[in-house]
Amino acid sequence: MQSESKKLYLLQSEKFIFSMNENVILDPVLFDLTIKRLCFELIENHDDFSQSVIIGLQPRGVFLANRIKKELENIIPGIQLKVGKLDITFYRDDFRRRDTPITANKTEMNFVIENKKVIMVDDVFYTGRSLRSGLDAMLAFGRPQKVEMLVLIERKYSRDYPLQPDYIGKSVDSLSSQRVEVFWEETEKKNLVKLYTIK
Repeated sequence: MQSESKKLYLLQSEKFIFSMNENVILDPVLFDLTIKRLCFELIENHDDFSQSVIIGLQPRGVFLANRIKKELENIIPGIQLKVGKLDITFYRDDFRRRDTPITANKTEMNFVIENKKVIMVDDVFYTGRSLRSGLDAMLAFGRPQKVEMLVLIERKYSRDYPLQPDYIGKSVDSLSSQRVEVFWEETEKKNLVKLYTIK
């Protein structure tokens, strides 16, 4: 027999599920087309990428960075790309304010960024705090010539810092009560972006 507290928890969970609306922002076809478009925009500014590096912010930006790399290699056969993974856990401004410890991800940067053009990549751009943390973490690997930001989804009207991405897959008008979730084939077995609205 279920305890009263467990019954209450299940009831609240069901209410939460039934009070949430979801809208598809990018379906699988638009998802792939958006990544292709972002790649062509990068090619316009970075040519053969000989002076450029791509850095995916852990954890979710890495999926997009890898997808960008794969698509660029399809568009330009034989291209040599430098792609890294950057963990920003200990550079977050809320790192010491959390009740539970944060688990850090792995940083893999097998190159220096001195005088290079850096393309920093994340899946969703929201308050700008992840990018600020990424900029701080990145400086341990050199002083870049220039830094650009590429995102799959930009949530507008919600900046905490005066920062703006340079390459945007899709801009979305959203409220702070809403949530954007990116699904990746590598982890969720599908390429999809949804906007959840809690009623």
